[in-house]
Order: sequence, then structure tokens, then C-alpha cells
Amino acid sequence: MVTGPRYGLDTQVVGVLALIGAASMFCAPAAGRWVDRNGADRVNLWCILATFAAAAVLAGGASGSWTGLAALVAGLLLLDIAVRCSQVANQARIFALRPQARSRLNTAYMTCSFLGGSAGCWLGIRAYAQLGWLGVCTLMGALALLALAAYLAGPRRQQARTPALPGSTQPDPLAR
Repeated sequence: MVTGPRYGLDTQVVGVLALIGAASMFCAPAAGRWVDRNGADRVNLWCILATFAAAAVLAGGASGSWTGLAALVAGLLLLDIAVRCSQVANQARIFALRPQARSRLNTAYMTCSFLGGSAGCWLGIRAYAQLGWLGVCTLMGALALLALAAYLAGPRRQQARTPALPGSTQPDPLAR
């Protein structure tokens, strides 16, 4: 969309826009602390809500103006932070399943993560081809609502039983 007639940006500017995602890596340590304090379930809820908000903000990018470009930047940053923080929360959750099998659990988790990302790209391309940018944003919002429904329907775990990740500021409550 940004290289098309609406914005007319070149590939170098698109590359700079892609670097926005790099800023989210600085959120990983904070996300770990949030998981330690609030539990993975609560952090995931925040991430689902942030993803829904990102869909709404990104929809503003359809305007083609400088405010639309600002909406794209803000929405991309919000989405990348939500994805990064949910990844940290989900890894904390799976590592609690069998701490002695972290490598295998992480391999399975990342495989599923990449498969899900591939499916999301496939759906996003189809949505863009059929419905344009607002279709992509609507799809993202609908998927966030689906995730929220699954979250609300799912069981709540005892937050105090989630062991802290290595290097975390919280002691492992299961180590007693």
C-alpha cells in the first residue's frame, strides 16, 4: 500500500518502516517483568486488546495523508509490541509445563508460531487482494475478537504458580 499511488513511497522508506518492529525487542524484558507480576493470562489479555486497538489505528492508514502515515507507524509499533509481549507470556507459560524440556517446548512453540504467522500472511494477502487495506484491518480486528472470545471462554490458571524465567526478578514459586 505504501509504495502504491496512495503514498508513493520508495522501497528505502518501506525498509525504514519495517525497522519499527525492531523497537519492540526492547519491550521483551519489560514483558517478562509484567508476566512475573501479573501472570501470563493477564499479559495475554492486554496483548489481545492492544492488537484490536492496533487494527483500529492501522485502519487510519487508508487515508493516504501524513496523518495516515503516522497511523501506520503507530499501529505497526503497537502491533509489534503486542506480539512480542504475548510471545514472552506464552513462552513463560509453556516453560512452566516441563522446565527440564525448555528447548523442545520452545522448538514446538516457535514452529507453531511460524506456521500461524504464515497462515496470517496468506489470509492478509487474500484480504488485501479482495478488500484492500481496510479489509486487512478488519480481518486483524476480527481475529483479535476471536482470540478475546477464546480467552474469555478458557480456564483461568493460578497466576502465582507460573515459574519465573531465568534472569527474572521474581523467585520461582515452585522451587520451594
